[in-house]
Amino acid sequence: MGLGVGLSAVKRRSLGRAGAAAVVAVGLVLTGACGGGGGESGSGGDSLTVGVLLPGGGASRFGQFDRPLIEKRLKELCPDCPAATVAATAEPAVQRQQLDAMITKGVDVLIVAAVDPKALRSSVEAADRADIPVVAYDRLAQGPISGYVTFDGDAVGKLQAEELLKAMGDKADGGQIVMMNGATTDPNAGWYKRGALSVLEGEVKIGKSYDTVGWRPENGYVNMSGAISALGAENIDGVLAANDSLAGAVVSALNASAVRPLPPVTGQDADLAAIQRIVQGSQHMTVYKPFEPAADAAAEMAVALGRGESVDSIATGTVDSPTDEDIPAVLLPSVAVTVDNIEETVVKDGMHTIDQICTPKLRPACDRAGLGT
Repeated sequence: MGLGVGLSAVKRRSLGRAGAAAVVAVGLVLTGACGGGGGESGSGGDSLTVGVLLPGGGASRFGQFDRPLIEKRLKELCPDCPAATVAATAEPAVQRQQLDAMITKGVDVLIVAAVDPKALRSSVEAADRADIPVVAYDRLAQGPISGYVTFDGDAVGKLQAEELLKAMGDKADGGQIVMMNGATTDPNAGWYKRGALSVLEGEVKIGKSYDTVGWRPENGYVNMSGAISALGAENIDGVLAANDSLAGAVVSALNASAVRPLPPVTGQDADLAAIQRIVQGSQHMTVYKPFEPAADAAAEMAVALGRGESVDSIATGTVDSPTDEDIPAVLLPSVAVTVDNIEETVVKDGMHTIDQICTPKLRPACDRAGLGT
């Protein structure tokens, strides 16, 4: 995944592990006696402290799924390492402060999903100077990274594009779409975009393409409203939205302009609201990334690195970043979710329950989709 603007230099090993992990920041520090590490905190040479910083707290995907799964796996690997502190922010500057504070605290290893991978480089370099390995989670921060866990972004973009073309039917041959991409500060956004374009180019006309500042839905709403005005609602045959938050903004803008019928809209992350829109028919699909395998891999890498062990047996390949090469990486697969396989994917895996999806208002739509019957 040669990152910086994406992951173009993936060198795969035989795939030894399968299958998880996008925007606020959670930091936690886990401490305990788990085998040697380089930090100064804890109770001497046998202590291991793990610092975790994720770009998502509270109601976000990171807060609901990734964080508790990482904590759970760390506790299994290292039973005496309870969570000590939790912090949340969407600001790159604050995340740098959080990371620097963990370095000062003397953690032995870090798991970091960067809010802004480039902006975090100086703190990653500071961690390296302090002999603290960094496992990049979901997004590949710049600087000396010791391990990386993410989903194959090229495959994510291809899934979105392929499902969009299917949903467009006859209009997939020369029809016009809008692309609502993620933030240019997130290297994964470029990765998704390139994967999608590898499928879309030569098949459809891209009437408008936007890089959404901060992945913020309000910016996506403004951009989609502009696309409707510029192209005309009747000339938009599909929308490739890079994630579910942007998909929600796209649908809101289409509804505000009274666009009927709604063109197919893609998404990513399998958010509850997105699954409900899929049941209703206002969003065509989302990309489900099983989070548990990603959380497990990140925790396993962190504990191994904290103990001074190799992560080669965990990694499935290597990636290059703009600042480093041959970073051991776990690249995980994703699944396209449409109305036809909700129950076999997100429900089966316990991400959402039928009761959560099928509110009384949505019960008729759920019945039509065969959910819970």
